[in-house]
Amino acid sequence: MSDTPVLIVGAGPTGLTLGIDLARRGVPALVAERADELFPGSRGKGLQPRTMEVFDDLGVLDAVRAGGGRYPVGMLWRDGKRLGEHHLMDPVETTEEAPYEGWMVPQWRTQRILRDRLEELGGKIAFGREVTDVTQDEDGVTAHFTAGPPLRAQYLVAADGGRSAVRRAVGAGMTGEAVDPLPMLVADVRIAGLDRDNWHMFPPREGRDEFLTLCPLAGTDDFQLVARFAEGTRVDLSPDAVRRVVAARTHLAAEDVTEVLWASDFRPRAALADRFRAGRVFLAGDAAHVHSPAGGQGLNTSVQDAYNLGWKLGAVLSGDADPSLLDSYEEERRAVAADMLGLSTRIHRGEARRGGATLQLDLGYRESPLSAETRTAPGPVRAGDRAPDGQVDGVRLFDAFRGPHWTLLALGTDAPEPPRGVRLVRGPSHRTYGTGLFLVRPDGYVGWAGDGAEGLGDYLARLGRG
Repeated sequence: MSDTPVLIVGAGPTGLTLGIDLARRGVPALVAERADELFPGSRGKGLQPRTMEVFDDLGVLDAVRAGGGRYPVGMLWRDGKRLGEHHLMDPVETTEEAPYEGWMVPQWRTQRILRDRLEELGGKIAFGREVTDVTQDEDGVTAHFTAGPPLRAQYLVAADGGRSAVRRAVGAGMTGEAVDPLPMLVADVRIAGLDRDNWHMFPPREGRDEFLTLCPLAGTDDFQLVARFAEGTRVDLSPDAVRRVVAARTHLAAEDVTEVLWASDFRPRAALADRFRAGRVFLAGDAAHVHSPAGGQGLNTSVQDAYNLGWKLGAVLSGDADPSLLDSYEEERRAVAADMLGLSTRIHRGEARRGGATLQLDLGYRESPLSAETRTAPGPVRAGDRAPDGQVDGVRLFDAFRGPHWTLLALGTDAPEPPRGVRLVRGPSHRTYGTGLFLVRPDGYVGWAGDGAEGLGDYLARLGRG
């Protein structure tokens, strides 16, 4: 017997996203968090457009928009004078097919929004539950904790960060490298005498590596401080030390830092787990891949992990799909994580800019065993690609996709009556999709595409929708 069908270890963005996705499918899951409260810092503050699409589907988009704002333009400073604007990323225009822009929300607020949605759907978080070991057999997984009784689950998802205890317990290795050998500080501070219109940047003096940035966090009174130190420096996280760093590297005085809310040190690194699955245990988020913060890919890639895994666990646990469907999680997500790690590292080292690739809109699964492209002349949107937004005969596609179901688009062609759990949208040939049948997965990717219905039934049966 299981205490819960799914045990999610870690109440960060990954674990909370997965909990929401399972809850809306009617799959009970328990989120176990070792801390006594949610993470208090701003660390992962940038939400990419693809993540905004996920949050639209999960019902938190309005709260996320209200809780954040657009990225501020960078402003370079030297000796108390403004040198001019610095654009950290290439400008991106929203379109009908990709309607959301990147958004800045401090991580602590994103997690509170996700927690509120999880609890609204009946999900639960158990705080103060630190995993020490995980054992498993053919029927389930048992998690052991520093305090309290063990818990039994049919499946366990490790979303417990880069130092994942679950990953170590199941013997999954992690291969990585130092992206930057120099120590860094990140902190949330309140500052008097500095405007909130710009992302303030104080570059290092010639021949030195030490820089500092102060980014206003929309919807708060806070700034996120990031500073890099010389090799061998022991980073002091005390409020007075944070104030001294600001005073030493900017035109501000120590007393202008009126409050230090949170501080942490880190060394940027890139690492990828050797596998994302070990039996009934899955690795997601930082437990599976650790990014440099440059490029804003870590939190976003983690949310996508959860979004990919959620519908698959739901299909298997409901009995609609064979457990072999879960094999596709590693097949799809590990390759994407590797690509995003490479991008983050190149951006950190100045070898690439924050351009279109960082938006995560072009990521897909064309090589996945779940992608079946059967058309004789495929158009630009193919099986495995993200399904763009748009209008079809007066219906907005993202409105049609929203929810835990599959969607069948019949564009300029006839369609069979769809089975249970598949929503049908009919319309003429579309300027983005073209002509044909497009079966859109619950996570917004085209799973199957065809000129007609031949082969659709077999595909649906394989995925438990027949």
